[in-house]
Amino acid sequence: MRDRITDSATAARPLDTLAPPPSASLGLAHAVAIIVGIVIGAGIFKAPSLVAGNVPSTGWLFAVWALGGLFSLAGALCYAELSATYPSRGGDYHFLSRAFGKSTALTYAWARFSVVTTGSLALLGFVFGDYMSQLLPLGPHGSALYAAVAVVVLTAVNLRGIRNGATAQAWLTAVEVGGLVLIVVAGLWLWLGAPAAAPAPVVAPPGSASASSIGLAMVFVLLTYGGWNDAAYISADLRQRRSIMRALVLSVGVITVLYLLVNWAYWHALGLAGMARSEAIATDVLTAAFGPAAGKAVAVMVAVSALTSMNATLIVGARTAGALAQDWPQLRILAAWDDARGVPRNSFLAQAGFALVLIAIGAAYQSGFRAMVEYTAPVFWLFFLLVGLSLFKLRVQEPDQPRPFKVPLYPLTPAVFCLTSAYMLWSSLSYVRSQQLGGINAAWVGVAVLVSGLVLLIVFRRGTRTT
Repeated sequence: MRDRITDSATAARPLDTLAPPPSASLGLAHAVAIIVGIVIGAGIFKAPSLVAGNVPSTGWLFAVWALGGLFSLAGALCYAELSATYPSRGGDYHFLSRAFGKSTALTYAWARFSVVTTGSLALLGFVFGDYMSQLLPLGPHGSALYAAVAVVVLTAVNLRGIRNGATAQAWLTAVEVGGLVLIVVAGLWLWLGAPAAAPAPVVAPPGSASASSIGLAMVFVLLTYGGWNDAAYISADLRQRRSIMRALVLSVGVITVLYLLVNWAYWHALGLAGMARSEAIATDVLTAAFGPAAGKAVAVMVAVSALTSMNATLIVGARTAGALAQDWPQLRILAAWDDARGVPRNSFLAQAGFALVLIAIGAAYQSGFRAMVEYTAPVFWLFFLLVGLSLFKLRVQEPDQPRPFKVPLYPLTPAVFCLTSAYMLWSSLSYVRSQQLGGINAAWVGVAVLVSGLVLLIVFRRGTRTT
């Protein structure tokens, strides 16, 4: 039977409604699986060594990871109020549109779709391909082939319905979390005195307590925590509006505890200096505990982590494009919504197509492609700051709007979130200022993304006036 598709030509149902639509079918467990799956990616297998190289002591090591959890919790509470008050499949786009207008929201959505989301899909695809190639090589372009297959298969799974995608996410997340638990077990195994390779000697790492050094450490920490805000994109798919608050707080709590335990295992096995020197920190820890054969287990763990983050990114990313198309008639094809399956079909297809193009480019210029995605961090923190400010503005602008959940300790909590976002914007700008991409200062990559969005805005506005 042909799927029932609704688009703008046939009186499309608005994506943004105050109450969840009748098709809302996700529960708390699904939401937690999606959030945890987005956040816990390949970063936890790499970032800790970079963080260790930028902190002066073990105390600072655990402090920055705990601070990352506290910042994420403050942000999660802000997003919980926005998502419960304005449930929308457009997430950040919807909040920015209500607070600052469609023009600002369009610039954000374009930056997210053209680089951040689709670029993350391609980059995670390469991570998945790199580690799968260790298990089953497919030739010189095997990594790109694995990446492309992952995008196609996961897109096909999600096109079958939101519950199919969420169920797949639950299983992938369970395997992913199991991998992190294995690292913690390895640390406990060594702590209990199991015979193993001696840990690296504890000597002072190259880090310092300077503001720039701690700021750079926090850039890597919050990059590893990144993604919890994407829960806003599934707020309209939840059966209960207040579930978004419980999902965010529970997810951030679980992730913070896991990250602290994993870093404890890394530190106990290798020492602070050993962490800073390690190129494959999870491999080194499991090898110290269980021997060289553990390398295969690490390859599986990282591959599953990348796959888990890809699936969750697909679920939330397609909703940005759908919400964008709802406001801009020029993109109406992306607004087509499959009511029978609860998915934005065309947005999924466009997202996958764009990601496949980036994978093809990355196959030829992989290092430059990776850098391009990382160097858009200033753009990300700029809009994160704007979302935090939108909470203040919407409180003033719409004081009578029913708010099923209000952020505690207002205005202190959102102020902490905004100030931290501003600090991270400064830190990321300081980091990319010294980087190069094809001989060009890397900071200009983010500028180019914003400018392209402004050009798109001008074209769309002219088209609206002439029709």
